[in-house]
Amino acid sequence: MKKVSILHLLAPAKNASPFDVNMAFDAGFDNIMPYTNVALNEVTGLVQDAIFSRSPSGVKLEGIFIGGRDIDLAMDMLDAAKKAMFAPFECSLFADPSGAFTTAAAMVAKVENQLKKHFKTNLAGKKIAIFGATGPVGGCAAVIAAKQGAEVLMVSHKSLADVNQKVQSYNQRYGIVLNSVDGATDNSKQAVLAQVDVALCCAAAGVRVLNAQQIAKAKSLKIIADVNAVAPTGAEGVEAVADGVAIGSTKVIGIGALAIGNLKYATQHNLLAQMLTTDKPSYLEFMAAFAMAQSLASGK
Repeated sequence: MKKVSILHLLAPAKNASPFDVNMAFDAGFDNIMPYTNVALNEVTGLVQDAIFSRSPSGVKLEGIFIGGRDIDLAMDMLDAAKKAMFAPFECSLFADPSGAFTTAAAMVAKVENQLKKHFKTNLAGKKIAIFGATGPVGGCAAVIAAKQGAEVLMVSHKSLADVNQKVQSYNQRYGIVLNSVDGATDNSKQAVLAQVDVALCCAAAGVRVLNAQQIAKAKSLKIIADVNAVAPTGAEGVEAVADGVAIGSTKVIGIGALAIGNLKYATQHNLLAQMLTTDKPSYLEFMAAFAMAQSLASGK
């Protein structure tokens, strides 16, 4: 009897994401089994039940996908799942909570691509402001950018203390250097924009972060990327379909939500497909997602 492929989807939330289920089917998995409200201490048992119930050849057709919303919890669950396995009972693992890993990876890869195309440079040494910094996409984008050598400012919208807490946590956990900055008022946002090369708008859907006047006054600003596809967009003048075009009459390059989303979709699809074709187990998280997004963005 031919063995079928199975993706076990672990969600530490009430519901598994239909987006992830659809993506897994389209990537070639025969069956997707969701597990909801999964606690960290339950991961080992679930993973071992999945791998010990099949022969080594069957285990190669399995995968573990970790969803949820918390990027640190997703990384902890990925680590627990990896430690639960041993040869020859090993399968590929992929963490992408709320799509944050692949979305952030696509966003930063798009920015890097446009820096090379329009400014003949890369992320190293660039000053990047993250608006919507306490959300999963903003936090993950900050970590990825910092790992590429960028100087990252996580911008506070309401509570600087909340952003400071995230900064300290990420710096300690991921061995990077992030900084926090106040952005609660129009004047403070303008001050942030005056000193950065790139602005990433990662705020909640329908929240306008930057207006046209602020963008026009930001003389050092090179690129704005915005993941918000719901009106009003996060950055005024950045259309959802924008993919490296100037914003209005400025020289600032805009990257919109659909352009980022298309790369995010391709990144997730390719990583899911990779789980089924690799000879050795893959352990996929935000840096693996960024490497894939980089490759796809550059056409390699």
